[in-house]
This record gives sequence, structure tokens and C-alpha cells, in this order.
Amino acid sequence: MSEVAPDRRPPTAFNEDLVLTGPDFAVVLDGASAPPGVDSGCLHDVAWLVKRLAVELAPPLLAQSAEPMTDLLAETIAAVRASHADTCDLSNPDSPSSTVSMIRLHPDRVEHLVLADSPVVMRSPAGQITVHSDDRIAELPDRSREATRRSRNQPGGFWVASTDPKAAYEAVVGSTDRADIDVIAILSDGASRFAERYGHSWEELLDVLTTAGPRRLIDLVREHDAVTTTNRKQYDDASVVLLQGP
Repeated sequence: MSEVAPDRRPPTAFNEDLVLTGPDFAVVLDGASAPPGVDSGCLHDVAWLVKRLAVELAPPLLAQSAEPMTDLLAETIAAVRASHADTCDLSNPDSPSSTVSMIRLHPDRVEHLVLADSPVVMRSPAGQITVHSDDRIAELPDRSREATRRSRNQPGGFWVASTDPKAAYEAVVGSTDRADIDVIAILSDGASRFAERYGHSWEELLDVLTTAGPRRLIDLVREHDAVTTTNRKQYDDASVVLLQGP
């Protein structure tokens, strides 16, 4: 059984996350655009990029391609790059970008790929929780805008899906025996902040998801968002894919 809950950040009228699911796969994309007033060098907004990534990823996933997920993602980024290479400055490090987190189900195993800060969380039948995450952006010694800009898609920095297909091969990837999993959650960081920012455990997060559903988790996140005193982004788009059962 799978459940999906996307939610735009208040008070915006649009959502820069995108969820893509099929019979044996699920993908969460979380778009990131340049700050206001910064020239991205691109005629397109981040919503366009996220949709194009989904459009290119969907056919091979639906066709059950046997290619490694890193190859599928690299080919996807290359195709999106080619689609606007003639109109946009793709050398600009502020070009629109996106996280990519996906799982692919096989009869005996589950593959995962995580590029940037949208984790995949798995729970075993015995209750053991494993968090597959890519927190390189959080580990940057300097999180200023200019330092982050210099570190994007660079060795020693962090990697996102944008204009460089090589980023796909920097993703966190792995495979888990299917018998060792009874719950999978894929979360954009607007939803995973329930554990990563607001002090709840991953056990609590999965308990909310499995007993009350993704919508309830996002409602709880919004309650925290409303009273947070952090100087980081108060609200963010939040998306959750929950898979549980056989």
C-alpha cells in the first residue's frame, strides 16, 4: 500500500516539490531556486526543471529498465540539459536544481538513490530504522550563500540534479533485502524536518506516518513551523511517499 501527500509551503500558491510513483518505483523531487534578485542564467523556473526531470525519468522507470539508477538519473539530467542548452547559461552555478530521492522495488530487494537532502527512511519488521541520507550540504563549513554557490556540484561540496550529469554518480545508493523492510518513507526536507529540525525521533516520524498518514505528519510540521524561532527558512514545500505492507 502506498500513500502520497504533497503540500506547498504557506503562503505560496505553488509547490516546487514533485512526486512520481508507479507500480514498482517512487520518486520525490524537491526543487531549489536561486534567492530573489540572483540571476540564475536560466529562462526557466525551478518548477519547470522539476517537471522536466520527472518527464525524462518516468519512461525508463515505467518500462522497468534494468539500467542502474545512477545511469538513469545521469541520462535524465543530460536530456534536460540539452533541452535548454541553446537558451540558457548552463555554466551558471545558480541554475535551478533539485534533490532526487527514489526507490525501485524488486521481488527480492529494494534499491534506493538519494541525491541531496531528501531522505529515504526504512523500517524493518523488527522495528529497526535505517535512514539513507545525503547531508553534505549540512556539513559545509561555511553555509553562506556565496560559499554554498561555490560548493554546488563541486568535489568536496554537495551535489544536486541541475546541469551536470556527473552529479548522478555522487548520489547515495544501495540495496536492501525486501524481507528486511516493512515500511519505506521518502520525504522532502520540508517534511523530514519533523525529525531533523524539530527534535522528534525517526521512530516518532514513522509512527505518525503509519498510524495517522502523511497528511497528519505534514500538519504537525506546519504546527512547528508556525512557532519556530530559527532564522532558517520558516516554511518549505513538504512531500511524503509512504509504502508499507507486502
